[in-house]
Amino acid sequence: MAPGRIRDDQERMRDRGDRDDDRYAEEEEYETVSASEAAREGLRQIVSLTGKDPLGITSVEPTDDGWLVGVEVVEDHRIPASTDLLGLYEVELDMTGSLLGYRRTRRYQRGKGDGG
Repeated sequence: MAPGRIRDDQERMRDRGDRDDDRYAEEEEYETVSASEAAREGLRQIVSLTGKDPLGITSVEPTDDGWLVGVEVVEDHRIPASTDLLGLYEVELDMTGSLLGYRRTRRYQRGKGDGG
């Protein structure tokens, strides 16, 4: 192998550690989602992950890294429906609407959510 060829190969290998603009998208290429889009995505993610029946979105708030969405779901259907067990989930999304994490923050009986 010629000395010039070896140097070219070494430079290519060293450059692999650098960011390749063709392979990785710049942050500017991603569109940030609005509050309403984040709310819909948070609801969709919880339904997809838990399989629970959604009741609605209870909150949407911006964070430093994206959005925090509150979603209320039916944890356990009971008869009569007034005794259903409900759950409140917090969904964390990044600025583009991608899921970062979620957790159930409360579980309570329908009609007794705020009273204790």
